[in-house]
Amino acid sequence: MHDSLRLLTTAYRDVAAVLGALTPAEGFERTGCAGWTPVDLGFHMLSDARRALVALNTPAAGPADTDAVDYWTAWRPPEPGDEAELWSTRIAASVHGGLPGISARYAETSAAALVAAGRVAPDDLVGTQGRVLTVADFLSTLTVEAAVHHLDLVLRLDRPGPAAGPLGEVRRVLEGLLGSPLPARWDDATAARRGTGREPLTAEDRAELGGAAAHFPLFG
Repeated sequence: MHDSLRLLTTAYRDVAAVLGALTPAEGFERTGCAGWTPVDLGFHMLSDARRALVALNTPAAGPADTDAVDYWTAWRPPEPGDEAELWSTRIAASVHGGLPGISARYAETSAAALVAAGRVAPDDLVGTQGRVLTVADFLSTLTVEAAVHHLDLVLRLDRPGPAAGPLGEVRRVLEGLLGSPLPARWDDATAARRGTGREPLTAEDRAELGGAAAHFPLFG
């Protein structure tokens, strides 16, 4: 199993375990993704696993036009009042049986995506969202998405957070976007939250980052 698949396997299995352990009441707690509940995030991640399954079964013609870092330059935090994606997600989630139905579908879909990922080579090309990436880079984007939303899910819940491997991949991508190391005093979870705008930079952060602070959030 190559490294990118190993990281995604950890990330997907950990998210499936957390979603499967949540109670229906916990499905409506506040998460680290502003305005979103675990039910909303669960359906969003289910949609992402479905996208992964499609992409991994749809070879693309080359050359690759983006990589695991550049992929994120197009993703910015929503503007205040931009709730269209949230409401469409919430409506769709409501017809999937709430949290129990969503968590079960996520578990089976993410497992199928991992099987598909194991049947292609890391340097094969796949297409997603109008872009072409190597399989290894595509799996990195999926790992980052899953790890960041795993952090979101457990913000107010007594559940395990993401494993070290996926969180380390988030940090690697954030540092690639910034073009320099993030503050060493940040652990990887802090790096993920501050790098994506989920936590504000402190005065100490801004002093240490200098002009680089203007680039935050690095993606959202």
